[in-house]
Amino acid sequence: MTDSHFPLAAVVAADDLKLALCLAAIDPAIGGVLIEGPRGMAKSTLARGLADLLASGTFVTLPLGASEERIVGTLDLDAALGEGRAQFSPGLLAKANGGVLYVDEVNLLPDHLVDLLLDAAASGVNHIERDGISHRHAARFVLIGTMNSEEGELRPQLLDRFGLNLALDGQPQPAQRAEIMRRRLAFDSDPQAFLQTWAAAQDELRSRCRNARACLAAIPLDDAALEAIAQRCFAAGVDGLRADLVWLRAARAHAAWRGAAQIADEDIEAVANFVLRHRRRPAPPAQAPQQQPPQQQQPAPSQSTANAPAQGDGQWGELPAQAQAMGERREPPRWAKKP
Repeated sequence: MTDSHFPLAAVVAADDLKLALCLAAIDPAIGGVLIEGPRGMAKSTLARGLADLLASGTFVTLPLGASEERIVGTLDLDAALGEGRAQFSPGLLAKANGGVLYVDEVNLLPDHLVDLLLDAAASGVNHIERDGISHRHAARFVLIGTMNSEEGELRPQLLDRFGLNLALDGQPQPAQRAEIMRRRLAFDSDPQAFLQTWAAAQDELRSRCRNARACLAAIPLDDAALEAIAQRCFAAGVDGLRADLVWLRAARAHAAWRGAAQIADEDIEAVANFVLRHRRRPAPPAQAPQQQPPQQQQPAPSQSTANAPAQGDGQWGELPAQAQAMGERREPPRWAKKP
């Protein structure tokens, strides 16, 4: 255990996030945890605290400008061709095996690197191939990614590949803020004394995670839990089946966390928001009702047209009949005959 790590047991509040991190440590195949929140919310402190709960205690940070070779490792082709063996130089994935791989501002990484990290986190294996020469090694780590959505979003395809997703409240209550400051100041002034104060609580948390990992495989992924989760995913309108699989694994990890022998409804409900937060299909925007144009008032019929037939009763465009004055009948003029 690295003494410089602030113990996870001493983190104030953030109970949901601490639970999600522990579940990912119990079953790394869940696929990692994405933490969203503004700067200064101790996201890296939480990730480092999780490493102390694992057997290796390894904590590896992925630099923002890291290349693909630095992440996956490199193969010495000259040694392979000259000596007939693949000489592999390990990368960050190999170093993180058994521990935590922390990626700050994961939303600012190139998409293909995020894909690569998520592949390794889900499979537990890193496969590297160069010019027909390949090498595989274990890469079973807990992937913790953080992001501030104000600095850019992840594509939905990449969001979906993170197993669990949570958001930190950027405005803790005053009492919580004060207690956070007290504990941080106490840790900074005397780390050893602070760790000693929280040693019992941290050991209990570590033991609980270790026992849950030991009994995880014995908990069945039964049909009742599978069908209940499938119904919930369908009702939430999520795309694909990754949510169903992650939810089932997370519910089983929660059952192991409780020390139960099978998945119960409370396990399914406890992880629902972790699984669905970044996968729910957004509701379509409501359309404003179209306003009908105001009807123009028709002028009151005049006395001469009051009794006129309604439109459509006669010929189109026919004018109404009008009364003519009757005068004296006049004979047409007669022209004198020529002599």
